[in-house]
Amino acid sequence: MIEVENLTRVFRTYKKKPGFWGGVKGLFKREFEETRAADNITFSIKEGEFVGFLGPNGAGKTTTLKMLSGLIYPTSGQARVAGFDPTKRENDYRRLFAIVLGQKNQLWWDLPAQESFYLLRAIYGLDQKAYQETLDELVTLLGVSHKLNVMVRELSLGERMKMELIAALLHRPRVLFLDEPTIGLDVISQKSVREFLRTYNRRYKTTILLTSHYMADISQLCERVIVIDHGKKIYDGDLDLIAGAGAKQKIIKFKPRPALEGARGPAPFPADWQPSHGSAKLSEDGEFTVHVPSDHVVTVCQEILGTGAGVEDINIQDVPLEDIISELFQRGVAAK
Repeated sequence: MIEVENLTRVFRTYKKKPGFWGGVKGLFKREFEETRAADNITFSIKEGEFVGFLGPNGAGKTTTLKMLSGLIYPTSGQARVAGFDPTKRENDYRRLFAIVLGQKNQLWWDLPAQESFYLLRAIYGLDQKAYQETLDELVTLLGVSHKLNVMVRELSLGERMKMELIAALLHRPRVLFLDEPTIGLDVISQKSVREFLRTYNRRYKTTILLTSHYMADISQLCERVIVIDHGKKIYDGDLDLIAGAGAKQKIIKFKPRPALEGARGPAPFPADWQPSHGSAKLSEDGEFTVHVPSDHVVTVCQEILGTGAGVEDINIQDVPLEDIISELFQRGVAAK
């Protein structure tokens, strides 16, 4: 459904020197800086796939989505979406996809969302019956039927995002680009949007490319992820393989029991304690966090309990997906 080959976008920005005279000098001699927002990115996505598109701020995620939707043109390389060239912006192609930008609104701010939906029905030339059936289904799935006649400016952030999703899906697109659709939402709204996207993807086999900084979005929705950093692709594969990389390590967290003054009991836990395998760090609230290879978890736990000092609580955790992705970013920078 989506084929990208050596897609590159270079932005040329003017470097203005500070002050009034810096502006005057810029009239006669200008210095420019080139930024490669996307640098020879290549990937392909099958129909019906739900793919996570990850990277730190400024990695080039939004730029790539805008090139795939035809909003900006690539400097070099090419992309095909369902056989269409996005740069040509053909009407048939514009009916085929939708894009939702979490930080930009497409609905009229001072009108109820219902009015914007009417306008979109006219733009896409949707049959009244098909339009109403689609609208009824979407508002039911998202639970916002009682908000259709409320001005958009008076909706909460979560309600506005749900209306944005409805607006994007009214014409039943085959491809959906989502740029941080849950940004700023509370936990309940995030969960609601995730459940909706999961249900919609399974029901209609819509191809979805999702960018998000919330790992819960990625882990619960995507089986495959593409990771880019500084415009370059540094990983493309199953999410399970990334999570599996974290299985080689575990995190042990424990809090020593405070020593009682003037009373007999266990000795205070040494503040500079380190395990024989891995590394430990003491937080300000007195809790130790120990990163240890999975093969040595039992050994390190025995060391903790065998120090002679009391322990209030101890638990063993998997390495969070955020930390694994962060390590991927760092590897990508180190490899440059």
